Amino acid sequence: MTHPSQPVEMMRDRWGVPHIYARNQRDLFFVQGWIAAHDRLFQLDLWRRAGTGRLAEVLGPHFLARDRFARLMRYRGDMKSEWTSYAPDTQEIVTAFTDGINQYIRMLKGKRPIEFRAAGFDPGFWQPEDCLSRMPSLGVTGNLISEIERSENVSKFGLDTVQRLMPPDPLIPLQPPAGVDLATITRRIVEDYLAAIAPVFVTAKMRPVPTAGTVGSNNWVVDGTRTDTGKPLLANDPHRALTIPSLRKTWHLVAPGWDVIGAGEPALPGIALGHNQDIAFGFTIVGIDQQDLYVEKLNPDNPDQYMYRGAWKNIEIVHEEIPVKGQDQPARVDLRFTQHGPVIYEDTARHIAYALCWVGSQPGGAGYLAALSLVRAHNWDEFTHAAARYKVPSENLVYADRQGDIGWVAAGLAPIRRNWSGLFPVPGDSGEYEWDGFVPAAEMPHAFNPPSHWIATANNNILPPAYKWPLSYDWDAPDRYNRIRELLHRYVKLDTDYFELMQQDVLSLPARRLHQIIAKWTPPKDLQPWVQDVLAWDGQLRVDSQAALIYELWMAHLPVALFGPDLGPRVSRDMVLSTLENKMNGQALGGALYAAVAQLQSILADRSQWTWGHLHTLTFEHPLGIWDRGPFARPGDATTVNATGGPDFKQSAGASYREILDLSDWDRSVTTNAPGELGNPNDPFYDNLIGDWQWGLYHPLPYTRAAVQQYAVERMIYPPE
Repeated sequence: MTHPSQPVEMMRDRWGVPHIYARNQRDLFFVQGWIAAHDRLFQLDLWRRAGTGRLAEVLGPHFLARDRFARLMRYRGDMKSEWTSYAPDTQEIVTAFTDGINQYIRMLKGKRPIEFRAAGFDPGFWQPEDCLSRMPSLGVTGNLISEIERSENVSKFGLDTVQRLMPPDPLIPLQPPAGVDLATITRRIVEDYLAAIAPVFVTAKMRPVPTAGTVGSNNWVVDGTRTDTGKPLLANDPHRALTIPSLRKTWHLVAPGWDVIGAGEPALPGIALGHNQDIAFGFTIVGIDQQDLYVEKLNPDNPDQYMYRGAWKNIEIVHEEIPVKGQDQPARVDLRFTQHGPVIYEDTARHIAYALCWVGSQPGGAGYLAALSLVRAHNWDEFTHAAARYKVPSENLVYADRQGDIGWVAAGLAPIRRNWSGLFPVPGDSGEYEWDGFVPAAEMPHAFNPPSHWIATANNNILPPAYKWPLSYDWDAPDRYNRIRELLHRYVKLDTDYFELMQQDVLSLPARRLHQIIAKWTPPKDLQPWVQDVLAWDGQLRVDSQAALIYELWMAHLPVALFGPDLGPRVSRDMVLSTLENKMNGQALGGALYAAVAQLQSILADRSQWTWGHLHTLTFEHPLGIWDRGPFARPGDATTVNATGGPDFKQSAGASYREILDLSDWDRSVTTNAPGELGNPNDPFYDNLIGDWQWGLYHPLPYTRAAVQQYAVERMIYPPE
């Protein structure tokens, strides 16, 4: 069908959010797809091409390796199990959504929107299976990069140094498996992986991929005993790479069985976080270890075979052709698989292949689609049953309902490793390192109406005491979580305004720790004014703060001053501070501060520019590089609740979308989504929310029809009247 069966109404509010009212589910998602294409078609087309391996077709041979990797990661299992894993009616919903996208493309009648004119290609049509791409969640599913880095560190610095300065959490002895030469484990293995999970920019320039230290999220929920209304409040600010258009889109979807509002991935139906009539929910990444790298021994006499339990097995080889712009013939590529998973790199000189075993190969491995079940839950029992469908990425799902209940569940597929930790690559030939199923959903960490009357997560270690399953050994430092906890205990009764201040908070707990350290230090006389400036500072990483600038530069040089130029950059800020807390090192403190002052004088010669905001900026970059917005001075850093981390003092990731949901009155909920809701650079909703976002301002999230009508600035009936 190319049209809804009955007219569908859409009202767009003054902030650009579409509110869609349909008379049946199929029509609802058809029009959601149509509006998604109207609002974000170029973004959607790049998402589809990146996920299905069709970028080189329009952007040229530079993207061929990335396309090959995307095809390597394609789900190849049973499709019935795949579709029904997310929700029983997922296929019908996704089909309606992609039908709507395709109908919008047909209605263009070959006319290229402005971004496509600049890029020089046409939008392509969608298949429902395109929404099942594994690529969007590949980079947040586990510790492949950690395995590589840990192996390199052990090879270079020794096991004892890594155990002491980069310990796993929970603390266990590091035991590299026999049969793997860690000296052969290098970042060369993951070059294609890193390129494939990076944001797509049409120019050949590569941007750094945001790391675990810059990509995170916060959420918290309090019950009615802690609020001024007597009903729960829930806050969430998921963090992603910050680009233009935004990586999230706000929707209100109404039809029989549906009345949901919140944010979702622009290229997927439904929403991923928000609320319906009865419940609200949000998420942060848990960080379950959902990946393992297997080192496969290849047959020197036949590189299409690998060893497994004493016998040679044939590598499964899939031949594909990839169209490439500017080339008459498609590129022919071989996709290779062992029983452990896709081969992501081969060392032919050593007769070794590296295979990635990850949860994306399981049914239900497409990110965020399981929210189609979550948003239709109406109580805690229904919510936890729906959360069992949530497999990739792993999420801390916080919950609240109109009855006053609050809860949390860590959701996601957690592989069971009976005899190894997953901290290092493992040999594939012995058969001794195999997953033994997954942790049952009922045994995942969870809480319901805790006696504390609040729940918060911030990518920190969420394992309960004596918990039996080692879900991960890599977590973010607890700075954001500890600050959230501190702020939640500041007042007895909390409200939406206070939650807004919490989400914008830029007090640095690591700065407090440095205060305590340097207060016991007697610096050289010429450094005393700089030290006093930091000591007199309140620890707030504001854009206009000189002390914040000195602190950040000082902290940037401390690892090298303490541990040297090779080891230092690999040691975490938390470990740097712990080392100084355990043993004063005035030489390192002084050396780092001298280096910081010299850098400050070098990069900011004008003393009037000695503020954190002059150095710490963000530019919203468009994939085409011609409709960017910025730079904007930014407060905070990766450790503050308002997380603004990134390389070279530039913010690359953070919360473009924020929500605060008031269960006493849904219309009192607020949100923000920077830089705007639409992707057309000529549209007023392209960048209209940047100012609010920059200054920590929010707008209403109208839910009742009366509230929507109050704020509506556009009304449309589809098909057009």
